Amino acid sequence: MSVKLGFIGTGSIAHVHGDVYKRMGNRIEFVACCDLNEERAKKFAEKYGFKKYYTDYRQMLAENKFDAVEVCTWNSAHAECTIAALNAGANVKCEKPMAMNAQEGIAMKEAAEKNGKLLMVGFVRRHGNDASAAIDFIDKGYLGDVYFIKASYLRRAGFPGGWFGDKSRSGGGPLIDLGVHVIDLSRYIIGNPKPVSVFGATFNKLGARTNLKTNGKAWSAAAEEEKEPIFTVEDLATAMIRFDNGAVLYVEASFSLNMSNNTPGGLVLYGSKAGLTLDPFELHTECNDMIADIKISGPTGTGDFFYNEDINFLDAIDGKAECKAPAEDGIELMRILDAIYESAKTGRSVDIVR
Repeated sequence: MSVKLGFIGTGSIAHVHGDVYKRMGNRIEFVACCDLNEERAKKFAEKYGFKKYYTDYRQMLAENKFDAVEVCTWNSAHAECTIAALNAGANVKCEKPMAMNAQEGIAMKEAAEKNGKLLMVGFVRRHGNDASAAIDFIDKGYLGDVYFIKASYLRRAGFPGGWFGDKSRSGGGPLIDLGVHVIDLSRYIIGNPKPVSVFGATFNKLGARTNLKTNGKAWSAAAEEEKEPIFTVEDLATAMIRFDNGAVLYVEASFSLNMSNNTPGGLVLYGSKAGLTLDPFELHTECNDMIADIKISGPTGTGDFFYNEDINFLDAIDGKAECKAPAEDGIELMRILDAIYESAKTGRSVDIVR
């Protein structure tokens, strides 16, 4: 039986998921999609074969029955659209970040529980081959006790444009857009420990840098609709996060940064037996009392992680699989982001209290 699917928001990331669902053939029935921009909604409907398109998600939910809804709006609309879809009887996968803050995330989770529906968060990096391989190495003891992680998602000149620079819609800059990926991936790989304290700093020194000829095209579908770029967010964020198991995560994320193109990024885990770099996937250890770097060959890249994510969503709805990115993990991530922004504002360490 086909899954009756709807989309709220038809921008750039919606096309990524639309392409995935199209590959699933008869498993999906494309019922309706919605976007504030009618022309964009119409084109999206035509591309993927949705029967209807709307500019008002409330009308869409009232006039159609959905088994599953993808929420791909800007961040400030995540909570209201997700809660409305859950109340309409649909299971929901909401893009990351889950919400604008932890309180919104809690309200979303409560709506899912009240309606007996699944709420999954779009933490796509959890579904990569590299995440599975790293967990397997840790579980089998190759790293020993993982006590420190460095996570970077740095762009030298990579401001997406559009709503990503408008704090009222995005909630923040590269921290909430890019850092969310590597913070969540780090936490997921080491078993989802609870964050207990944070010290963070944010900067807005370079801004949008749209003057650069090498800036490349924008990622945001809405960027070309705005004559002058809005930039009321940070362009660089950095933080130290301490977890209840004693591990510490150092994270850095940027839209604009005067760095070398060769600046290393990604994830590095440091353990008592060995360290592990995810890209390229290498083990850093000792062999015969000498330093050794071991290159691992196998399924260790990200792989078809968007496909894996959407399949997990559908299989979790059908009871065939456990949801890999449940609402509770989205809330924990929002607690971390809330604390980083608060620490950056006050200049002090922030304890995470539940």
